[in-house]
Amino acid sequence: MNITGIKGMNDILPGEVATWHFLEQQAQRIFQCYGFGEIRVPVVEKTELFCRSIGETTDIVEKEMYTFDDRSGNSLTLRPEGTAPVMRAFIEHKLYNQDSVAKLYYQGPMFRYERPQKGRYRQFHQIGAEVIGVDDPKIDAQVLAMLSHYFEAVGIHDVALHINSLGCRECRPAYREALIDYLQERLGELCSDCRRRSQTNPLRVLDCKVPACQEATALAPSMLEHLCPACETHFSQVKNYLQELNLPFVVNARMVRGLDYYSKTTFEMVTNSLGSQNAVAAGGRYDGLIGDLGGPALPGIGFAMGVERLVLMKKTESLPTRRLPLFLAVMGQAASDRAFLLMASLLKQGLPVEMEYAGKSLKAQMRRAAKFGARHVLILGEEELFRQVAVLRDMDQGSQQELSLAGIDTRLLQICREEPNGPTAD
Repeated sequence: MNITGIKGMNDILPGEVATWHFLEQQAQRIFQCYGFGEIRVPVVEKTELFCRSIGETTDIVEKEMYTFDDRSGNSLTLRPEGTAPVMRAFIEHKLYNQDSVAKLYYQGPMFRYERPQKGRYRQFHQIGAEVIGVDDPKIDAQVLAMLSHYFEAVGIHDVALHINSLGCRECRPAYREALIDYLQERLGELCSDCRRRSQTNPLRVLDCKVPACQEATALAPSMLEHLCPACETHFSQVKNYLQELNLPFVVNARMVRGLDYYSKTTFEMVTNSLGSQNAVAAGGRYDGLIGDLGGPALPGIGFAMGVERLVLMKKTESLPTRRLPLFLAVMGQAASDRAFLLMASLLKQGLPVEMEYAGKSLKAQMRRAAKFGARHVLILGEEELFRQVAVLRDMDQGSQQELSLAGIDTRLLQICREEPNGPTAD
């Protein structure tokens, strides 16, 4: 019986993990610089959390969540996004009592039952950040500056910042009605999904990728034309701060978010490198979400990045990999046993070392050392053991020297740590 993985849930193999580590480590470095602390929340939450926060009429809740009942009859869901679980933890643990402003970031897997395609999978990974407790438009600009900083740090340049405002609970209802009226006159031109959304979630119609729907909504009313004075002022100030920070942006009046909790500033980092799945990061304000979930009436703003999409954009670049400092080539059982103890000592002291276990020829072991890109190879056989020495070969210089086995671990640590790593391994 050949058991395969689940469609849309991918293995991340050793050769690929270096890119993931790089992207995650850069996020940790930059986000912590901006004052964010990491939070880790479960991958399973009560289904009610997502219905209350995301909205029961969104595509995610209606069609895409992995939901099941546990043995006690509780409805549980594999998290489809990260903001709602973070807000649940923020409220449950009363983090608002620790500081008037909370800056949190997270990373990990999310789950949605979608048709797998390039950059979109059923288990996918996100890196996200949230700021809670500040409604000043300066924090909107700072979050976007941090996001731009991240893309620069990881060397992804084919991205553009798109921004929009979705208004607030005061001004959006009137716009929603105007949009519904517009869509009702064009129902026959819309796809079946958009005909359904036209009443339940009309803003999502503007985000449809079907050409006929895009053409039918080309002249749809804009939220930007219906903003209340407070929302208009907020959006204007966000744009001014972005200009002062020299962050280029595009105002995209058609950009909406698929989740009900968004308000005011919304944004995406989009690329031309991934086809239709062109958003590699997205987010915005959710000023009413925390109150809706039973917490205090605190404003918030955040974003999430799709790690798989970032990996696809980095795939054409070769990341630098550390060379192996030392490989132990051994001949004979006694030499192998002695080398094994030496390797254990060096590893415990933090020096990466590999050795051959299978008793292959010296020539075969040298080929394996080359595969690791080893900077040095220590050769130990019966003759060397008899003389209580080992031969250290410098693979770059083509030179070699004999080292006494007495205190050899100290000498190897000194040699391997003093010399540069040299070029990266292929």
